[in-house]
Order: sequence, then structure tokens, then C-alpha cells
Amino acid sequence: MRPYDEMHAADGAVRQQYAHYARWLAGQPDGLMRTRRDEAEMIFRRVGITFAVYGEKDEDGSGTERLIPFDLIPRIIPAAEWREMEKGLRQRVTALNRFIHDVYHDQEILKAGVVPAEQVLNNAQFRREMMGVNVPLDMYSLIAGIDIVRAGNADGTGTYYVLEDNLRVPSGVSYMLENRKMMMRLFPELFVNHRIAPVAHYPDLLLDTLRSVAPSGVSDPTVVVLTPGMYNSAYFEHAFLAQQMGVELVEGQDLFVDGGFVYMRTTRGPKRVDVIYRRLDDDFLDPQVFRADSQLGCAGLVDAYKAGKVTLSNAIGTGIADDKSIYPYVPKMVEFYLGEKPVLQNVPTYVCREKDD
Repeated sequence: MRPYDEMHAADGAVRQQYAHYARWLAGQPDGLMRTRRDEAEMIFRRVGITFAVYGEKDEDGSGTERLIPFDLIPRIIPAAEWREMEKGLRQRVTALNRFIHDVYHDQEILKAGVVPAEQVLNNAQFRREMMGVNVPLDMYSLIAGIDIVRAGNADGTGTYYVLEDNLRVPSGVSYMLENRKMMMRLFPELFVNHRIAPVAHYPDLLLDTLRSVAPSGVSDPTVVVLTPGMYNSAYFEHAFLAQQMGVELVEGQDLFVDGGFVYMRTTRGPKRVDVIYRRLDDDFLDPQVFRADSQLGCAGLVDAYKAGKVTLSNAIGTGIADDKSIYPYVPKMVEFYLGEKPVLQNVPTYVCREKDD
């Protein structure tokens, strides 16, 4: 794979989508970009838009706080490219959801030999507790984080590839929203002179999506965001999304199960919970089913979930579809379930068990 310069072609010419931006950039005074970067970092620190790096320990043993990644040079994606990418992402996530439903039900793709059965059934992410369990709309992964890269071709054009699929507890969308807000604050003139697709409505879309998978018969569902707590690396995002959606941010200790239903403790007494946007890994959700030492989840949650009394998003067991050993087979899933050629290809990947590789 070749590197790809987003702004300049091989001959040094500015690509069409960057032409206006390049002229604007050339007209800015020396030192402006450094000043704007310093301003952005100051605001991010003041607001507390950070994430924790757990490999680097502070004196108290907690993770080192880092500012979110922020690039003053925007990545400009033309509308035609975006439409093609959107088409490919919809196709891929649809196939992945079909795969998850299949492996927890009839396992047709395993019987057909498209994906090796032992690759799934012996995988640590395969949750046998989910066998035969139906989820609303058959949508296991409502929120998917698909990582995209672009590589260069011999003729100077670029091709988008999927680097990995994140279907369990994907994070990062809050940083995208805050980055856009920061760019609008620092460079408002760029938004006046360009037609830029809005992103600020994402929390509304997220809430509508979560409400759409409420248990049967619930017309006005109560949605909550379940967080491991303030020491989680993505806690800013958990709090941000809860605030933006206008729903409660809860920890496991705030929830309890009674009569098969899930409730949260409030100052006005217990309140039934219908949809949980969980930012907590499977292993910590319910000490009665998964890790017995978990203090982060809620005892009895899985039974309520399997009985259809509460919806978890994303569903338990979605990790089987984003495991790295399953990634090479996703293009085949698209063909198997949808009868279509993949719009987006994987990064070239070799599987040692395959003779051709």
C-alpha cells in the first residue's frame, strides 16, 4: 500500500477539493496557526476534554490525561466520495449485524464454511449466553465505529479501506463533535465559504435510535447511559453524550433489578429503565453471569435483558464480529448475506490457515 497525500497530487498540484482552502491558508499571517492551536489547547484543558492513557501512570496510579487529538488542517471529503463511503459503511454494518444474528441462531455461515466454525465457536468473544436470544429489530450493533484509511494508487488516486470494525463499545464521537465546534470557533470564515455537512445533530439521532429499540409495548422509553465511572478513559464522552441527549448518566450501583425489570435509583424513588446505552464491556455487566468480581455492573441485568424487559445497546456478544481473527472474512459476509460485492474493501490481510495466503 502506498501513502496518500490528501491535499496535494503527485505533481505537487493542490487537489480540487482543497483549492479554496489552500488559497485561504496561503493568505494567513505567519504564526496564526500556532496561535490558534495554543488557543484550542487552552480551551480543551479548561473544559476538560481529555482521555486517559492507562499505559502511562501518574504518581497516584491513575492514567495520564491527554488532550483529544486535534488537527487544524481539516480533512475535506467531497460529497460524492462521502456518498460512496456511506453506501459502503451501511452495507458492511448490515452484513455484520446479520452475521451476529446468524452465529447466535442458525449458524448458516458456519455450516456453509464461509467462516471457519472453530474461529467463531472457540473465540473468547463468542457469548454462548446469547444463543437463541432475539434482540429488537435484529440490530445487535446500533452504534458502530468503523475505522477508515485511504491508501494511494499507482495513478495518484486514493482508495478507502476498512482498517477495523468496532462493534462492542466504540468511542470517539464526542471528540469529533468537539473538534467541529472548535474549528467553527477558530475559523468561522471557512464555514461561511464552504458547504459543510452538519454533525451537531448526532446526539438527537443517537437518542432516536436508542428509543427505537425499546422493549415491546413501551411507548415512552427511559434511556440511560451506563458508565464504568469517572476513571474510565472515555468518561468525558459518556457524560457528554448523556448531557447532550438529556438522559441520566448512571453507574452499576445506581441500577437494580426487581420483578424482572431494571430500575435506577433517583431522589424521587425508583424509576424503570427501558434502554441502556452501555459503555461497559460484556465481562463487567452482570456479576451473576460474567465476572463475579465485577463491581461495575448490575446483578440480574442479563436475565432481564434476555427476557426482553430491557434493551442493551450495543447487544451482548457483538465482539464476535469485530474480533481481529474474524475481520478477514467480512467481505465474504457481505456476499453471503446480501448477495453484493463489497463497496469498501479490507486492508490487504493474510490468513495463515488459508493455503493461498
